[in-house]
Amino acid sequence: MAALLFTPARLRDLDLANRIVVSPMCQYSAVDGTATDWHLVHYGSLALSGAGLVILEATHVEPRGRITQGCLGLYADAHEEALTRIITFVRERTDAKVGIQLSHSGRKGSARLPWIDRGRPLTVEENAWTTVAPSALPFADGWPPPRAMDGEDLQTTLEAHVEAVRRAQRVGFDLIEVHIAHGYLLHSFLSPLSNRRDDGYGGSMEGRMRYPLETFEAMRAAWPAARPMGVRVTACDWVEGGWQAGDAAVFASELAKRGCDYIAASSGGTSPKQSIPLSEGYQTAFASQLRQASGLPTMAMGMIFNPNTAEAILAREDADFIALARAMLHDPHWPWLAAATLGENVAYPPQYVRGYLSPFLREQRRLATGAERTGSPI
Repeated sequence: MAALLFTPARLRDLDLANRIVVSPMCQYSAVDGTATDWHLVHYGSLALSGAGLVILEATHVEPRGRITQGCLGLYADAHEEALTRIITFVRERTDAKVGIQLSHSGRKGSARLPWIDRGRPLTVEENAWTTVAPSALPFADGWPPPRAMDGEDLQTTLEAHVEAVRRAQRVGFDLIEVHIAHGYLLHSFLSPLSNRRDDGYGGSMEGRMRYPLETFEAMRAAWPAARPMGVRVTACDWVEGGWQAGDAAVFASELAKRGCDYIAASSGGTSPKQSIPLSEGYQTAFASQLRQASGLPTMAMGMIFNPNTAEAILAREDADFIALARAMLHDPHWPWLAAATLGENVAYPPQYVRGYLSPFLREQRRLATGAERTGSPI
C-alpha cells in the first residue's frame, strides 16, 4: 500500500505530486523588501527537495507591514521582478508548485532582526516606523504602542492586500496563503487580547472577525478562480482570556463560505505571556478540529520531524497535508528521507542521483528478504 504522504492531491485546479508542504519561514534577508540571491538559493534548494508545494515566507503588503527591515515585500515593481527570477528558476528545474504567504505585521512590526536582538523593537536611531493595529495596545512591555487603525487605515491596508494579490498573479505564483496567525495584523483583530475596539470591528466575535473576513473576501475576488487561496490561522493564543480553538473553528467555517481552500493550523504569537506545551506534532489536534468544523482540507504543522509521525497524522485523517518548517531547515532534502523511510519514490534532480537513498534501501530490503529485483538500486 502506498504511503499517504506520497499520494497526489488537488486544490482547485492545482495538482500537487504529494502531501509534503514547505511551510513559510522568514529569512530576514531582503533589501528594502526585495528578494536577494539568498532567496534564490534558499528557495531553489527547497524546490529541489521533492516537496509537492513550497510556500515562500511571509511577504508583506506595505512597508509599515514588515516585521523587520529585512522582510520581503510585494508592494513595488522591484519586488515582482526579484520574485519572478525565483519562480523562473523553480519552473525550469523542478515540478514543485510554488505559493506565497501574504502578510501584515501589525503591532509586531518595526522589530530588530531576530539574530541581533530577538523580540525587541527598533529605536528611532534605527529608523523605527509607527505600526498600526486594531487597538493602541503594545505587543509587549518596552514596545511602543501602535496607532489604532481608523477608517482610512482599514481601507488602505485592505487595498494593499488586494494589490499584492494582483502582483502575485503577475509573478506567476500557483497559490496564496493569507497570514491570519501569530499575532500579526489580521489575527490581532480576532484576539480579544489585542482587539479592544468599540466599533463594528471589535467587541463580539462577529465584530472581531469582520475585518479579516472582509480582507480575505477582497483578496479571493482578485485571485483567479482556478488557483487556490488558503489561510494560516492561530487556533489558540495559549493565554488565558485569548483566542481559543472553538473560536478558530467558527472562523474557519466562515472562511469556507467565502472560498477558502485550506486551513494551515498553527497557534500562539499574540503575547509573550503564552505558555505552549511543545512536543512533536503538538498542533495536530487543531488541524483535526478545524478540518471537522469547516470541512476544509488542513495542513498539520508544529515540530514534525519523523516521517512516520507525518504518515500517522494522515492515516488518522487528522489533516490532509504535512507542513514542515524546522525540519526542512535542518534537512532541505527531508522528502528524500521520508521516501526512503516509507519505501516510496519522490522527484529529485538527476545531478543528485548518487545521494538518493530510497532505491538503495529498497535493494537492502530485497537482499534481506530474498525477493526478486524489480529495478536498479541506482
